[in-house]
Amino acid sequence: MPVTLYPMKFRPILKQVLWGGSKICSYKNLDAQKSNVGESWEISDVKGSVSVVAEGPLVGMNIDGLLEKYQELFVGEKNYQRFGNEFPLLLKFIDAEQDLSVQVHPNDEMARKRHQSNGKTEWWYILDSKPDAYLYAGFNQNTDKKTFLKSLNDHSVCELLNKEMVQPGDVFFLPAGRVHSICSGIFLAEVQQTSNVTYRVWDYNRKDADGNLRELHTDMALDSLDYHHYKQYKTSYKTRLNKQVKLQECSYFTVNLVEADTFMSFDYKGLDSFIIWMCVEGSAVYASSKKHKGHIKKGETILFPACDQPVAVIPEIDRVKFLEIYVE
Repeated sequence: MPVTLYPMKFRPILKQVLWGGSKICSYKNLDAQKSNVGESWEISDVKGSVSVVAEGPLVGMNIDGLLEKYQELFVGEKNYQRFGNEFPLLLKFIDAEQDLSVQVHPNDEMARKRHQSNGKTEWWYILDSKPDAYLYAGFNQNTDKKTFLKSLNDHSVCELLNKEMVQPGDVFFLPAGRVHSICSGIFLAEVQQTSNVTYRVWDYNRKDADGNLRELHTDMALDSLDYHHYKQYKTSYKTRLNKQVKLQECSYFTVNLVEADTFMSFDYKGLDSFIIWMCVEGSAVYASSKKHKGHIKKGETILFPACDQPVAVIPEIDRVKFLEIYVE
């Protein structure tokens, strides 16, 4: 008899990188004492870094196996028709102790043509930041390929970029084509398409562990960039206790913020999708539609299959805060 699907957590995939820090392991309460951990891939179907179930009857099965076996029961009928046996999202925690490179990601059309991959639209929620932390998102003026290339050649590219001072709770949407960089002192949660295609355009002349300058992808980036200036890059929203607050809705994902200090019920009738909770503060117990019960705490990510959606959450001690993610 096949195992019934249930709400599941996955083993985090830790990525050690040049710019990584020390926050992720403590935030997630992991025993691992690794240095320069820049990313924790919470749920991934990127080739070579495929998530594996951490607990329960399906422990050890990877996300590809879940999709192949359970199909629309796992992700929803429309999502399975659209994405097939590829999970559509990559969820991360990112800790930038140093500046990340200035970079851009291609859209679907360009990524499929060049790399047989999805494009990469992504979204950030700032979890913590040092007092003077900032990031780059988009341009601070309308520009063009020629001007941008000149700025790269004379190392003045950051003068063209829109600089945003950040604090916890800030939200940024980065559609494919938008130049960006996470700078030092920022810890954030990221939601993105399943893709690992990045075009690095400026890296501050840093050298890798072997003493070599890191590779740049200027030519491909020049054709991928959106050179327009936009009025607003930071997302505005109002928090509401014990309510689902919509932070982002696009064709690739929807993200809501939930902050609860008491029992809270959920009704997802009509939503044909898996649901992911990334817990960013506190802890809680939950109940699902198939009467599964469990616990989630800060730094954990849980996936509710389309056939077993969450129906209630009860905060422990004080309150719980989590990002709620699905694909419509």
